[in-house]
Amino acid sequence: MLQKNSMTPSNKEIEDKETVIEFRNVSKHFPGSRFAAVNRLNLKIREGEFITILGSSGCGKTTLLKLVNRLYEPDEGEILLFGEPIHKKNPVELRRGIGYVIQQIGLFPHMTIEENVAVVPNLLKWEKKKVANRVDELLSLVGLDPDEYKKRYPSQLSGGQQQRVGLARALAVEPKIMLLDEPFGALDAITRTVLQEELVKIHQGLQKTFLFVTHDINEAIKLGSRVIVMNEGRILQFATPKEIVQNPKDPFVEQLIRSAREQEKLWEELL
Repeated sequence: MLQKNSMTPSNKEIEDKETVIEFRNVSKHFPGSRFAAVNRLNLKIREGEFITILGSSGCGKTTLLKLVNRLYEPDEGEILLFGEPIHKKNPVELRRGIGYVIQQIGLFPHMTIEENVAVVPNLLKWEKKKVANRVDELLSLVGLDPDEYKKRYPSQLSGGQQQRVGLARALAVEPKIMLLDEPFGALDAITRTVLQEELVKIHQGLQKTFLFVTHDINEAIKLGSRVIVMNEGRILQFATPKEIVQNPKDPFVEQLIRSAREQEKLWEELL
């Protein structure tokens, strides 16, 4: 059965929040592609939302994410963070204020876990005591005992533990926005489920704005306070999980819901 985030807010609650990210008629084209990676996107994301971005490979969901932290630049339109156009911001400073977690994790193998989490605070020249306290706080937050793990190296951790460290590192300087690009895609089903549940708890505790890319409809429905469904560079529907499941607005969205239902039937037949 499709599960959903029990903390999904009402439309009124969403509208009352400050706009954190706004896309205004944004397009991005890549050479050789038969359609735009993102095509005239207009959307607003509010403070504290957990937005999941759902679609098949090549639909534009990762491009949308990378436009937010200027890893890609739009060909048309503009993107605003807290009402300020991001093209006017220094890209390096912009990225230091946005958490970014990817499937490949990207931990530095020659650094300890403590050193990996402390990378950006050290670049910002935080005091050593403040850095040490922050590392311990974050490792505890993601479920890793600092005394047990901070002196280890990435190769000494499981994939799930490494992904926890990647999340801790992304949270190090208390970003208001977190970008997560299929962070659990390479993990086994049990670890993935555990980390999904912990990520929801972290989000509820921190009340940051999360954008989470996935190709898994069950993951999108479970985690998202609202879900963006994309195909061929366009947003087909942007709504709460309940609205999408009960009232799909496009044949592609209907097909996604149908495929999830068919998977449920398979399990029911085996029980």
